[in-house]
Amino acid sequence: LFGAPIVLNPVFFIPFILAPIVNVWIFKFFVDVIGMNSFSVVLPWTTPGPLGIIMGTGFEVWAFVLAITLIVVDVLIYYPFFKVYDKQILEDELKGIDNSEALRSKVADNFDTRKADAVIASSVGNSTAQEVESKDNESITGTTTHANDNVMPEPTNVLVLCAGGGTSGLLANALNTAAKEHHQPVKAAAGGYGAHMDIMKEYDLIILAPQVASNYEDIKQDTDRLGIKLAKTQGAEYIKLTRDGEGALQFVRDQFK
Repeated sequence: LFGAPIVLNPVFFIPFILAPIVNVWIFKFFVDVIGMNSFSVVLPWTTPGPLGIIMGTGFEVWAFVLAITLIVVDVLIYYPFFKVYDKQILEDELKGIDNSEALRSKVADNFDTRKADAVIASSVGNSTAQEVESKDNESITGTTTHANDNVMPEPTNVLVLCAGGGTSGLLANALNTAAKEHHQPVKAAAGGYGAHMDIMKEYDLIILAPQVASNYEDIKQDTDRLGIKLAKTQGAEYIKLTRDGEGALQFVRDQFK
């Protein structure tokens, strides 16, 4: 929504509201008039739209036609508004106008970004302080500590849980990338809280993202019973771990000390 950009963009406001309404009307037509199956399968909310229609209706033949139809209709709805917006941007470029500052001001006027700014500033500040401290230690001892100095003794499977399985993928990817670079036997996967009960026994460590950290005590009963390590994270800490693969590996090691 922010990347397109849709939010705070008056040009795309109409198609943003109109397209979903038209999609529902078309879906209703396919079900009531053509006789297509309605949804019979509950899918994760992160399932892409076209796949969700096809899988949710049990791979109904008409669902493939519906998915293609909706894509074509949505493109037709958005296209004239896209051309208007593209023309506006082109005119600004030809005039040498930079809208970035205006956009920042508009966001600041309409949203309270103080908390987000504080989290980012804290994350950057902590990272800088740790880098300075590390360099000071190196200058004193003449040695450098690397992530692969402390290799995990055994293969370790890590499950990162968030609200819907989206942001947990950031940390899981950071762990897998760093583990591959430093040749450490760590494998991470991402999942959504609530869908973990059947798979948690396959993991040695479960990390809770900030969105689901409040469920720590509830899930701890199950992890203790299964002999699984459990850790929770906070906002700034989680952001830093997703950006620092070596730090994420160290976080995993710390849970087994």
